[in-house]
Amino acid sequence: MKYQNLISSIDETHQTLQQNAVKAVNSHISLRNWLIGYYIVAFEQNGEDRAKYGAKLLKELAKSLKIKGLGETNLKQCRKFFQLYPQISQTVSDFLKNNPIKFKNLISQTSSDQLNIVIPNPIDEVKFETFEAKNQYYETVFKQISFSHFIELIKIDNHTKRKFYELSVIKNTLSVRELERQIATLTYERVGLSANADLAFQELNSKITPETTNDAIKSIYFFDFLNLPNAHLVQENELEEALLNHLEKFIIELGNGFCFEARQKRILIDDEYYFVDLVFYHRLLKCHILIELKVDTFKHEHLSQLNSYVAFYNNQVKQMDDNPSIGILLCTEKGNKMVEYALAGMEEKLFVSKYLVQLPQKEQLIQFIENELKNK
Repeated sequence: MKYQNLISSIDETHQTLQQNAVKAVNSHISLRNWLIGYYIVAFEQNGEDRAKYGAKLLKELAKSLKIKGLGETNLKQCRKFFQLYPQISQTVSDFLKNNPIKFKNLISQTSSDQLNIVIPNPIDEVKFETFEAKNQYYETVFKQISFSHFIELIKIDNHTKRKFYELSVIKNTLSVRELERQIATLTYERVGLSANADLAFQELNSKITPETTNDAIKSIYFFDFLNLPNAHLVQENELEEALLNHLEKFIIELGNGFCFEARQKRILIDDEYYFVDLVFYHRLLKCHILIELKVDTFKHEHLSQLNSYVAFYNNQVKQMDDNPSIGILLCTEKGNKMVEYALAGMEEKLFVSKYLVQLPQKEQLIQFIENELKNK
């Protein structure tokens, strides 16, 4: 195959799919870029004049194509997209059955609806229950994740980690900016998945769609989106106010399933009024979650107070079809042993988590997460 054939094939694919972009922008852009990645890999391996271009192929290709949005960097992204997602070839083949494109010598002339994958299938660290489940998953990935999201996802080398964020985008409909933030704040590491080397898809999925209280609660929460001035001097009511002013981001940080119900919920115990800082209902766990905010280090009396609130909710508020309520104490620091002793016998209904209103340096953050995982 000649270099000019490569130019022509990419040009024709671009023109055909660009016309349909208005109807299905995201899927068609992903489809176009996957095919472009396929063409490039096929040319690099089998092109008759590939040696002529060598390492400068993408630079020369960008100059020759003159297509807006397909510079050298974009072509590199297309190539990596194909290399990391060859599993969506079936979805591409299905599309081609109804949208024939002239593929020249890159795709079989006798059967244009079948793609000849020219690279080995990537190692998939996540174990799917069936082959059909795997195919269905990648069809969903292709249809529901935009290429702007894929640009962030292909930066992740770890297959399991990448699937965690794929599921986050699909189930939480994260924007690209929200996805970037989740990756930057090491959400995957914070839910403890990186400590498990032999991971099943069901376990990975449960961290996005929690089935148990332990799935739903993180040991660390990052509230850096608050942008609080003098964060070290913030009062509890100011922190609460700031979180509610950024309720959407707060709920995304809490995780899938949290539904806001009340702030400073007044409850009456022994003729005296008490106030629960924040009350959520978890639609997946089917229970109330009470959150107490503290702007100092963990103290056992904080836990005793929260335990009383949870007991009240279980006795006075919980409906017949609700599960027992859960309490989360958010504090700035926690001593692992003190928390362990204070939680003895209450591990299923009370949780103590640390929060940060400002992110540390990247190196400190990684070290911090590694230490947390060791202490799990």
